[in-house]
Amino acid sequence: MSMKANVLRDASGNIIVHMQGDLNYDHSLPLRNELQTIANDNPNAKITIDLGAIDFVGSSGICHFVETVKFLKENRKANVNLSNVKPEFLKIFRLYSINEADYVAELMNFDNDDTENLNTRFGNRNQTFEN
Repeated sequence: MSMKANVLRDASGNIIVHMQGDLNYDHSLPLRNELQTIANDNPNAKITIDLGAIDFVGSSGICHFVETVKFLKENRKANVNLSNVKPEFLKIFRLYSINEADYVAELMNFDNDDTENLNTRFGNRNQTFEN
């Protein structure tokens, strides 16, 4: 399946990127370029990436997406937020240790989510299972 991203601007100049479809490797690099262009062209805008209509996230696609969000927030000092993140995708964000996942989890009230420190429990081990 393909991925579509509709870019909307509100009266205050804030930008909402509504994404739908699949976020995989083939779509992640063009999305990265587009998000960087949006951030460069609108340095003072609040950019919200709406992931509510994303149906599938591939492992390499999410890796590039997470790197892009981190780059925009840390290097470009862009005001980038995520919205409508599905719980299964939030777990992947936590696995990659994205700070945005904590913000989204707080908004969506995932207090009892057992994925806290998932990357240190499994990501730093030699094996991901025990016999």
